Amino acid sequence: MLACPLLVNEETPEPLSEICLKYICACLDTISYADSSDPSMHHLLPGVVMPNEICERLLQVYQQEGNMVDDGFANLFINSVCMPLKRLKLRSSPLSNEGLKRLLVAHRFTELDLHICKKLSDDCLETLNVTSDQLLSLTVGQETEIFPPDLSEVIITMSEPSNVYKARGFILRAPKLRRLCIRTLKRERVYFMTLLRPLKSLTHLDLSSCEGLGQLDYLEEISNLMSLVLYNVQKIQPMIPAICKIKSLRHLDISQALERNGKFKDENQALMQLVQNLPNLESLDISGTNLAGTGAAVMQDDTSVGVSDIPGLKIRAFKPLEFLGLYGTMHGACHRHDIPAKRISGDANEEQILTAAAAYLDRPDILQKVLNDLYHLFRFESCRDLNMALTLVLGAMDRHRTEKHIQISGSATLFYIVKGKEKQVFVPHIKKRIVSTLLNAMGSHRDDDTMMRNGCLTLCQFKIPQDVLFEYQRLVEILLHIVSDMEQEGFVQRIGIYLLNSLACQVDGTQKQLLGDMGAMDRMLKIIEDRLQRRVCDDVLEVAWSTMWNVTDETAVNCQRFLEGGGMNLFLKCLNTFQEKEELLRNMMGLLGNVAEVKHLRPKLMTSEFVIVFANLLESNSDGIEVSYNAAGVLSHMASDGADKWTMSTPRRQDVLKGMVDAVEKWDLKTERNINYRSFEPILHLVNVYHTPECQHWAVWALANLTEVYANKYCQLVIEEGGIQLLAALLAHEAPYPRIKDLARRVIVKCREQFPNSAVFACLPKFLMQPTDK
Repeated sequence: MLACPLLVNEETPEPLSEICLKYICACLDTISYADSSDPSMHHLLPGVVMPNEICERLLQVYQQEGNMVDDGFANLFINSVCMPLKRLKLRSSPLSNEGLKRLLVAHRFTELDLHICKKLSDDCLETLNVTSDQLLSLTVGQETEIFPPDLSEVIITMSEPSNVYKARGFILRAPKLRRLCIRTLKRERVYFMTLLRPLKSLTHLDLSSCEGLGQLDYLEEISNLMSLVLYNVQKIQPMIPAICKIKSLRHLDISQALERNGKFKDENQALMQLVQNLPNLESLDISGTNLAGTGAAVMQDDTSVGVSDIPGLKIRAFKPLEFLGLYGTMHGACHRHDIPAKRISGDANEEQILTAAAAYLDRPDILQKVLNDLYHLFRFESCRDLNMALTLVLGAMDRHRTEKHIQISGSATLFYIVKGKEKQVFVPHIKKRIVSTLLNAMGSHRDDDTMMRNGCLTLCQFKIPQDVLFEYQRLVEILLHIVSDMEQEGFVQRIGIYLLNSLACQVDGTQKQLLGDMGAMDRMLKIIEDRLQRRVCDDVLEVAWSTMWNVTDETAVNCQRFLEGGGMNLFLKCLNTFQEKEELLRNMMGLLGNVAEVKHLRPKLMTSEFVIVFANLLESNSDGIEVSYNAAGVLSHMASDGADKWTMSTPRRQDVLKGMVDAVEKWDLKTERNINYRSFEPILHLVNVYHTPECQHWAVWALANLTEVYANKYCQLVIEEGGIQLLAALLAHEAPYPRIKDLARRVIVKCREQFPNSAVFACLPKFLMQPTDK
């Protein structure tokens, strides 16, 4: 059971301590420095001291953020005075025997939890035995082999191995150990007897999926045992007599993952025998077995016994169990009416499913099935306890990152959780937790089509890019893999490139450059080449151009990458191959408008082939005025460099400029636009080009149109970037012809209407602010 559910409606922000710990995990140099001879080895900076609670939480957060605790990171904790630890919990850690030994020597752990630590072996066991005098809880999970393969220890001077462990009477020395969990250990009965009999203080024992246990008669000597878990242990029936002798038991789990291992003879009698002989039993799990019987209610003549739809539990009818595990029982026991238990794990309803998810968080084979049930609950019905569902799904995905099917089922359920009407009330740190968990899953299973589809669809429910900026680089890396390496023209590629394009919108230049640095331009150009070779114009092709349009916005280095990657050649090929595709043409011309804004790149556009294309597009009606507008913008920037930079004889510069003015005058000043300007700097630069008034004409028309149609947004931008002063200077200058001045005056008047109290208008002559009749 997870200790603290996430509160979706909670208004309090993420604790400052959590924010600080996440920052430290991302920037380890805040508390450490790298070893000069081994950069992977971290040393604690002098003066850094943390209390025990913070140290343990740092370890937990470090792993939650997708990092693995290796020897280099663990080295931060070898000073028990500065970085004290009482509990060490590692999952999927590459920590070596030497790394663990150093930690064991430095600290006296009370709790040790090792799960999927593949590099550990029994070489570290003796160090554990020497330092385990305070150990209260030990978990040795799957794929973690710290116990010797048998009871022999090879002595080099002897030709035959001697039974050292058996001779000394113990394998594990932990005199105060109360909780022991060993999973998937396969040994002989005498081995388990040697391991367990000395642990007299045990109160909780978990031997899930272990083999070779024998009949468990040796457990009778552990007199304080309150919890015994034998999940997925085969041949339970011969163990029942020994189990019945453990009178102190309060919790017994004999559930099974496979139906063939859950078949008991005389099942009603077997269950009754257990219940009658364990008077303190409060919790019982018989999931996956036939112990619940066939479902026929048994009515006794003695009315004090009561009614139970589970025959073996009829004596508990008036004294219900606190918990009863019935998930996957034969004959659908969890669907029955009279079940003598307060909490039930099963699949009959929401409460049972959530109870099962909480109970089986450490059992990936069962958990996968429970998450599928939860998914169907969200898909076809509704979930009342959204908080608990979200907590359990995230907990399951975080615990079992390498289990593909858990990640697929969990991400599918997350989609319905964040898609629901409650999604708007998620506080920021919960959104971050969901996004990070999804990215962990996608990063671990990046070649699985279903996982990537689920992840992308769920991410689409968030505000992009605002909600994912904290994981920007990791998400970009995953999306670039999707659009480049997964099935071409598949759904995942389409949604991946859509997300990538969204990440390129409304972000600053640093992030746009990062996209280019990570290869976004190269990947988009390869997609375009692929579509051209196959003569396919689809939404992926259109969005590839749109992504490059966004990535090149005020980012010169990405514009250069476009040109160096053969982008202009691809532009011409797309123009000729897909002539009727208006959206494609708009995106391509928008991109070229960004390239033309970069002065040192404009000479690469100054060829007859390119300029003729741009000039012809001035007459285009594609997508309203957008293509014509962008073509005029490209030519305006090219012409702004002066007549001496116009290095071709055809087409002539004056003919192109005339064509620009003719095109501009055809446009409706009140046309709504499919465009988004973050800055007017490139346009305002053209306002100052007095040697070529035609360039000013396009620039001032653009300002007049945007401030007319989107006054609330763009008037402020004109004022903030000094546009009013530039337009006032233009009105006072003799070079611009009247139409340009009319448009400039229109911009000034519109901006003053929006911000009448702005100080920028105080110094302007009144005649400049008189409305024009045009």
